[in-house]
This record gives sequence, structure tokens and C-alpha cells, in this order.
Amino acid sequence: MPSSLNPDSATPHLRLGLPKGSLQDATFELLKKAGFTFRAQERSYVPSSDDPEIEAMLLRPQEIPRYVEQGALDAGFTGYDWVVDNASDVVEVADLVYGKREFHKIKVVLAAPKDGPITCPQDLQGRRIATEYVNLTRRWLEGHGVTAQVEFSWGACEAKVPELADAIVANTETGSSLRANGLTIVETLLESSTRLIANHAAWGDDWKRAKLEALAMLVQGALNAHGLVGLKMNVPKTSLAALADTLPALQNPTVSPLADPAWMAVEVILPEKAVRDLIPCLKRAGATGIVEYPLNKVIF
Repeated sequence: MPSSLNPDSATPHLRLGLPKGSLQDATFELLKKAGFTFRAQERSYVPSSDDPEIEAMLLRPQEIPRYVEQGALDAGFTGYDWVVDNASDVVEVADLVYGKREFHKIKVVLAAPKDGPITCPQDLQGRRIATEYVNLTRRWLEGHGVTAQVEFSWGACEAKVPELADAIVANTETGSSLRANGLTIVETLLESSTRLIANHAAWGDDWKRAKLEALAMLVQGALNAHGLVGLKMNVPKTSLAALADTLPALQNPTVSPLADPAWMAVEVILPEKAVRDLIPCLKRAGATGIVEYPLNKVIF
């Protein structure tokens, strides 16, 4: 019998924290591709799930590591930056490289006015820094032997320089917001990505661990499928070798015989961006019945 049961049911449950805010839509979309549909009503912090074994709660990603570590949640999706800021002792189940707009890591950076006096950590001595990463910033300053005033900001840190702060520590995907506000990156404190984390008790529970490992595998499969498509076609048997030699993308396709022994079925997975140039080449090489299809998950 699993160690954690819903009081109204014999069905075991995983209490899962989902990030509210900028990561919410991207997380819900990724989970849907992985096979899990969550729906949140306006003003509700308890989204519904089509998986009866998952109880989800929407929380700010800054809070999720703390609640996971304390056991209020079994697991959650949050940024590595917030795990570090909270100094949370949690299990990292999966490193999932996605964000609100891009599929790459973000950076937590020290930024200051372009061409200003702050060009290295030591220039922060005695100055004011606005940030959401108060703990991370204080530890980083301590590591550099610098004493500065670190003030918590509820976001929009860029707007606080130079009137309310001399510099900021903030996360950035592209740096465009920093540049638009006349700031330049002085130093990168860390790189971060979304992580699926769990507390040690949940990870030590056989049922919860198996559930988390399955969830991580399916979500990673959905990430692996990003930017890829499947392509299948019929190819004359006599053209197959020439087709493979001409098109390196088809060096390792799945090749199957058809009812007509003169033809072969060929299937391959490749980057979506390559398809527009590839399909005309395939057609000219004798392929027919070419079908492009989207992918939800690719499990390696």
C-alpha cells in the first residue's frame, strides 16, 4: 500500500507544485504534450488534472522549492535559480530546458548602467542593488568580499536604476530588456533552467518515485520532440541507395517493405527547418506519398 493516500479515496496522490506567472503557460503546454492536461480557472490556485493521481497547486516559482523541501508539496516545477536562492535541500528529478518564450537556459546576471562606474563586483562596495534574488546576491557578494545594500524588488528591476538602485541582479533570456533600459551585463552569477524537484521523503516512497520518474521521462520526451517532425514516404527500391547517398538526413531511416516488392516505405525524424528544402529533393529523387507529421514525444 502506498504511503500517501487521499483521505476520500484509496488512490495514491502526488502533490505537485506548478509555476504561476510567466512559466505557467509554457509548463501547461509542455505537460499537455507529455500527456497531462491541467486547467486553471481564473483566480483559482488549484488547477484540475486529467490524471486522478496528481493533485496540483499553482504557486510562484520562488516559493515552490521551500514548500517542496518542507513537505507541503511532494514535487514541483521551478527554476534552478530559485532552488539556489532558497538554498533548498531537494532532489533534482529532471533538468528541463524550457522557458516562457525560448527553449534554452536563462542567466541570472549583475547589470548596471552602460558606460557607468560599475564594471566588476568590487565596484559594488557600499552601493545599492535591487533584486528578487536577495539570498543568492548576498552570498555572491560575500564570496567576492563586497559589502553592499541588497534590496528586495518585486520585479521590474530595470526601472529602478539609477534613481532607486545603482545596479540590479535579474534573470534574462535575451538581454533585450536590459539593453532597452540602458543597462549592460557586468557578470553572470549563474545559468538556470526549469527543474522538476522532489523532497527526500517523496523520493524515498516507491510509488511517488515511480510516478515522478514516469512524469520526468514523458516531459523530457515532449522537450526532445521540440523542433522535430516525422517524415514518411514511399520510395522505388531501385532509387533507395541513391536517395540515401544524396541526402545525408536519410542515412539511418526506418525502411520497410511494401506489398509491391518494387517499393519501400521510408520513415525518418528530422529538424522541422530542414523539411522545406528536403521534400522537393525527395520528390525529384522519386519519392511519393510524402507525409510530414508533428511529434509530441521522442523518447531516447
